[in-house]
Amino acid sequence: MTEQAIAAELYSRPARRRAASPPNPALAGAIAWLAGVGLALTVVLTLSAERLSSLGNPGEAVIEAGRVAGMVAAYSMIVLVLLVARLPVIERVAGQDRLVAWHRRLGPWPLCLVAAHGVLITIGYAAQARTGPLAELWTLLTTYPGVLAGTAGFGLLIAAGVSSYRRIRRRLAYETWWSIHLYTYLALFLAFSHQVAVGQPFVGHPVARAIWTAMWAGAGALVLVYRVGLPLLRTLRHRPVVESINADAPGVATIVVRGHALHRLPLTGGQFFHWRFLRRGLWWQAHPYSVSGLPRNGRLRLTVKALGDHSRALARLRPGTRVAIEGPYGAFTRHARRADRVLLVGAGVGVAPVRALLEDLPAYVDAEVVVRASSDRDLVLRDELRELAARHGARLHELVGPRDHVSLDRDALLALVPDVAERDIYVCGPEEFMEAVAAAARRAGADLERVHSERFEF
Repeated sequence: MTEQAIAAELYSRPARRRAASPPNPALAGAIAWLAGVGLALTVVLTLSAERLSSLGNPGEAVIEAGRVAGMVAAYSMIVLVLLVARLPVIERVAGQDRLVAWHRRLGPWPLCLVAAHGVLITIGYAAQARTGPLAELWTLLTTYPGVLAGTAGFGLLIAAGVSSYRRIRRRLAYETWWSIHLYTYLALFLAFSHQVAVGQPFVGHPVARAIWTAMWAGAGALVLVYRVGLPLLRTLRHRPVVESINADAPGVATIVVRGHALHRLPLTGGQFFHWRFLRRGLWWQAHPYSVSGLPRNGRLRLTVKALGDHSRALARLRPGTRVAIEGPYGAFTRHARRADRVLLVGAGVGVAPVRALLEDLPAYVDAEVVVRASSDRDLVLRDELRELAARHGARLHELVGPRDHVSLDRDALLALVPDVAERDIYVCGPEEFMEAVAAAARRAGADLERVHSERFEF
């Protein structure tokens, strides 16, 4: 397609789109409350299996503390998995980037609890057997069913945890990190099998075992539905294929995807999909890219900057390549705003979700748009953004030049948008740029709760 044809598609009258469900903070809060209740019940279930009179026996109190640590660790793992299971009711409120941040922040605690479980159980049993901890550890590993499997699962969890540390994660290719994390599911299965085989709350307690099994099975079902089933269903229904690839700026390509009834996707401007391009070398990788325009006339677009092996390969895709989609995701949408005045700020390829968000804003919203680039030719989607801003009545500011000459600090922000403190601020671009804009907005009097951003770190 030529640039003129693409423009004609973008501004033609769209088919009636499916309205995406707005976020429901109350329901998400209720789910968080239930998670807290589940934690309390897990502790109660563990303690109820022990008679108080037995706690005075040698090592029994230490063993019981180890059991509580193990059960809480297992429950915490379920919560961590569900945080990144892409459940719509939670994801639409918090956004995938915030959920991933919570997942990383909470991740070390189950590992510490599992380690405490192993140490305390070993010490407690050693006290009862009147032997040394190392000898007792060997006995547990070689004679107790499920203990060796649980230990192997712990090792896999440690590998996943270490690979998630920021310094290590940045040195790993996305595909390597993703492959390591796939083993987390095996680790969870091994942990579950270990618990139901030898866990005191479950030995001789079929009802407790059934409840625990149902909880784990329910979590697994949610993962399968929202990480596998729903993406597969949407891919089969909409049958997306690559129609064309167009250069937009140096190192930036816009990929037009054609499909069946794409306007029925529950998509809101500013969101993204995980895209899987079904060709050799790419089919097994799914990467997050924002849409750069709402669905029109059976077409959807993503705009990608060549920053890695995967994104560079997309510029060489052939028309007709089939695509699998997972999403849409993200809270970088019109639903996040609290006022009828907004400031949209984009740099580099971060202009893509900003452009889609502007397209989706209600006509009554007063919008200021700021885009940043090192040179004129690096302004992504420049002509489209100009025309879209004119149609919406938005004021567009283009900041072009080296960072040390053209900055977007507090004074520059106030000069461009004097009422910035009264607007919702959406910013997308490189991480340092987003942090700098947020800091400038705060110094200009803006409430950071009204600064919205989306990060795609893995």
